[in-house]
Amino acid sequence: MSSRRGFTLIELLVVIAIIAVLIALLLPAVQSAREAARRAQCVNNLKQLGLSVHNYISTNNCFPPLIGSFNVPPSMATPNSAFGGGPWPLGWAVGLLPYMEQTTLFNAANYSYGAFDQANLVTISMTKLNALICPSESQANGPWPGVPSWINYAANFGGPASITGYNGPFVPMNPAQNGLSNCQCYTNGNTGVVGLQSVSDGTSNTSLFSEKLIGIQTPGSGGVTPGSSYSNRVMYQVGSITVQPDAFNPAQALLFYQACVNIPGTQQSTGANYWNGASWDGSHAGTLRFNSYDHVMPPNNNSCQDGNAQAPGDFTDAITASSNHPGGVNVAFCDGSVKFIKNSISYITWWGIGSRNLAEVISADSY
Repeated sequence: MSSRRGFTLIELLVVIAIIAVLIALLLPAVQSAREAARRAQCVNNLKQLGLSVHNYISTNNCFPPLIGSFNVPPSMATPNSAFGGGPWPLGWAVGLLPYMEQTTLFNAANYSYGAFDQANLVTISMTKLNALICPSESQANGPWPGVPSWINYAANFGGPASITGYNGPFVPMNPAQNGLSNCQCYTNGNTGVVGLQSVSDGTSNTSLFSEKLIGIQTPGSGGVTPGSSYSNRVMYQVGSITVQPDAFNPAQALLFYQACVNIPGTQQSTGANYWNGASWDGSHAGTLRFNSYDHVMPPNNNSCQDGNAQAPGDFTDAITASSNHPGGVNVAFCDGSVKFIKNSISYITWWGIGSRNLAEVISADSY
């Protein structure tokens, strides 16, 4: 009589357990490899942006303006409620288009109109540029429903405004040149584009671009508490500190930093969470978190509005670099290099690499 062999129940369970352990060991490695690939692509995107800036400088002898020059036409005298108000001047990314192999798109831009005027809306504002989106961004859609032109790379406009405002390489055009002199956020005297010679702290010690996670998609969705999965996509109100720009006052900058880093876990964000990275081509002095950031709070920390109660995201606020890369953000420097900056960087060092001309001494091993 022949006998048939087979797996016993115990043997089958042991095999299944071994396979489960192998999967548990391999899955993090696969995820880590995928994130390494996404991070490498992000570094490449920033390198290309840095190269395009240097080509722009070679042609124009200055950095691209953070906010471009245009006169408000009658058609945009009334804010465009479909896009959260307006008009929205064209920003730094539009000026870089010819140096990013996007000459056709640049030729379609009209600097005499805002980004969401009909003259630019269909031609450029509804265009998605993958080179301006980090592959590690987990949001599938931009913060404005139906508008695909969101951006993850932000231009550096400087360190704490209470020391001196607009001390980064990207600054707005002078208000007399763009018809926006009534905007209180332009009262700083440092407006007007700057050249490479103004980076007296050294191009290898001055940041150019970093990353910024886009805001929450649904406008008016309510507040977000610190520590939640969306807390580095929003902005919090610090009503106890009123920043005095250009006061050369590091002590006030430190007070603002401490108030922002210690936001209570019960406090909700301002609710205006849909401006972050909403458009690559639009910009605004009162909402600089459209496409820029500053060096007040270290990476992936809170973003905070000071007690001035202007629009959340003006040049006195803390508009913080953020990313989904574990442990920090990628930063492109003015010399064209890209470095990974950890969340644990000292705030003093972070302030130092944010300014272009404040004579900070920064060692290579401090970040």
